[in-house]
Amino acid sequence: MAANPVDFSKMPRSSIPYSSKIIKAGALVGDTKTLLSHWDLNASVEQNIIRVRRENVFGKTSRSRVEDILAIFRQRYLTEESVTRALITIVGGKFPAPALQSLFYFHSARADRLLHDAVTEILVPQRAKGLVGITVRDFERALAKWVEQGKTIGHWSAPTMTRIAQGLLSALRDFGVLQGSVNKQIVPPYLPVESFAYLVFYLKQHQPSGAKLIELPSWKLFFLSRDGVERLLFEAHQRDLLEYHVAGSVTRLTFPTETLEGYANVLTKK
Repeated sequence: MAANPVDFSKMPRSSIPYSSKIIKAGALVGDTKTLLSHWDLNASVEQNIIRVRRENVFGKTSRSRVEDILAIFRQRYLTEESVTRALITIVGGKFPAPALQSLFYFHSARADRLLHDAVTEILVPQRAKGLVGITVRDFERALAKWVEQGKTIGHWSAPTMTRIAQGLLSALRDFGVLQGSVNKQIVPPYLPVESFAYLVFYLKQHQPSGAKLIELPSWKLFFLSRDGVERLLFEAHQRDLLEYHVAGSVTRLTFPTETLEGYANVLTKK
């Protein structure tokens, strides 16, 4: 009898095994904007997916390629209705391309533990040592250790690890974390204050404590230290994007709206 599939959605994020999905879909920044700009909020996810397939809004000649893209979109942007609605609002509001890209990067890394940890456990420590060059081989060494530690879905062969390493390099280049066509270098991604404020609102829904929010590992995706997060919080406060006050051990963090979609509307009007 076949074993029942594991429901990863019910597992703590830190225990979810790494997958090789990065091979099939990288950053997909342009395709993501296309999908969200064609999304109908009055229709269900399934109805939208069916229409996207039928109308071939991506302009792809390969049906299997479209299915790969849609599977990635589901995981990155369609599992939380609040995120879907907020991103549609932001895309429709003509958010600047760099600001929009940083949001796509954040949600993609949140949805893919391998992509997240490739940045926070490989790139961040390496850059902290003053080493900015990164190669396929650097990723392969880390991947091999993770395979040995049983952190992956199944055993990855050497050719598979090479393809995954190449996929990571390509995706992180397109997300602005790396630069260079052949020789890649680590460059902390640009995070405009409007995008930062969105991320703070989103993360506060998961971590209500303002003091603890500043310490979340997610900020490592943007190579931010605690001081860097606090500096951006004060900047966002000065721009009237949020209210941030610290008095001793008490931290107060408030927003002008109660929903992520509502806050997206606020940000697009600033």
